[in-house]
Amino acid sequence: MSEIKNNVFSGITAAVVALPLALAFGVASGAGAIAGLYGAIILGFFAAIFGGTKTQISGPTGPMTVVTASAFVAFPGDINSVMFVIFLAGAMQISFAMVNLGKWIKYIPYPVISGFMSGVGIIIIILQINPFLGVDSYNKVLYTVSKIPETIASTNMQAFMIASITLAIMLFTPKSITKIIPSALIALVSVTLLSFYAGYDVKTIGEIPMGFPDFVLPFSFDLMHADQIIMLAITLALLGSIDSLLTSLVADSITKTKHDSNKELFGQGLGNAVCSFFGAIPGAGATMRTVINVNSGGTSRLSGVVHSITLLLIVLVLAPYAQHIPLAVLAGILVKVGLDILDYRFFKIIKKVNKHELIIMVTVLLLTVFVDLIMAVGAGITIASILAVYQLSKNTSIKTKPKTSTFDIEIDNTDIEVIRIDGSLFFGTISMLEEKMNAVKKREYIIFDCKKVNFLDLSAILTLQEIIEKLHEREMRVIIVMKYRHKRKLMNIQKQLNFPPVKIYNSIDDAVNRVQEKKYESAKNLSSKQ
Repeated sequence: MSEIKNNVFSGITAAVVALPLALAFGVASGAGAIAGLYGAIILGFFAAIFGGTKTQISGPTGPMTVVTASAFVAFPGDINSVMFVIFLAGAMQISFAMVNLGKWIKYIPYPVISGFMSGVGIIIIILQINPFLGVDSYNKVLYTVSKIPETIASTNMQAFMIASITLAIMLFTPKSITKIIPSALIALVSVTLLSFYAGYDVKTIGEIPMGFPDFVLPFSFDLMHADQIIMLAITLALLGSIDSLLTSLVADSITKTKHDSNKELFGQGLGNAVCSFFGAIPGAGATMRTVINVNSGGTSRLSGVVHSITLLLIVLVLAPYAQHIPLAVLAGILVKVGLDILDYRFFKIIKKVNKHELIIMVTVLLLTVFVDLIMAVGAGITIASILAVYQLSKNTSIKTKPKTSTFDIEIDNTDIEVIRIDGSLFFGTISMLEEKMNAVKKREYIIFDCKKVNFLDLSAILTLQEIIEKLHEREMRVIIVMKYRHKRKLMNIQKQLNFPPVKIYNSIDDAVNRVQEKKYESAKNLSSKQ
């Protein structure tokens, strides 16, 4: 019974924390405050029931809101196209779960995640400059930055004052108080009341419709925009998946449990897909709300369900009061959110970080802020992959040794040369083998010692075929030594591509002994004929 009570209490607490953030993210996305609230309600409910992390609280997040805002900019006045982007993103997340992609997302390099998250934080802060100063906002980062002098000249001092008070409350409320009442809720209620009773002339959220949201059919869109829709959906799906699974890891570390990554992706995808039918904005696992839920006693899915039901009751009862919330208050809250998203951990160790990792982080950050979010992640992963291949190739050695100096093997014939490959033989290192072979003098036998090769890909096998063919043209016989699993892979391809005849042995000793036996037999036959 006490466990149920703790989960109910923690769910209500998480809802109180989520309320101002859901309102703020809804407004920032361009869909409106109610879209943010219903995003938190719908996603929070479905992710809690079907997700793979029992204590996770899901709802609109900063990164997801930025991408959703980009969709509204791409399709102005076309709610169906935006909702189809959200539906497609949810469907993609479900497909990620079905193909067991959850375990692979964790392999995205940390500098990519760091650069992306810090970039999103900067975007949120920049886009809140105008509402913070009481001026109409723009949806473009560069345009907002270019208009800063004009924005400052048009500042509404009353809006600036209440936004500053909001930010101050968010920044300086003692932790002893925020443990009881979230600073965002304190700021939302107190500064809204101050603005209302002082009669300040500032822009507010405006009327929020009470009751349940209207049903939207998200399948009506212009095929001419299919490429934009798909790109935005991919961005949302990847970002939501990464964001949620990172939050799951945080929850695991606190609760000492183990989440189910694929089940989590399914729950998140289902929740986001359902959001699209009600005009709600998408989201992901929210780290701060999840931590608060756990610290408040949340241990099961019940806390996430209670969080959603509490928000729904708030919408149905308190919507008329929310219309008086100034946009400047939400701007102050979002600036704090943007500051929290910045990856201070990376900044603290920036002088100690490898220059390659720093290049990746800075590149992703700049592309995120000034170009495109999915391009930023794609470029970061590409650069990281290239650098990883480079580092891997540096750890691969290819040595050639003729005669008795052939490593630890005694060879009593100068017509045998051994090429020992130690490391990975793949597209990133195969050129090293080609260079070595170009320098090899003519021998009767060439032995490729691949026993210490731990990875062999198709590029290496096909290049090896070309090398063998060239050696045969030079009347040089080829012997290969490799592990059984590589041998099986090579022989399967050899049958299909009609490789030149080549002997494959399991050990270098067997290969060398066999060659020397054949040399001995040839010499014996020659002497008997004489």
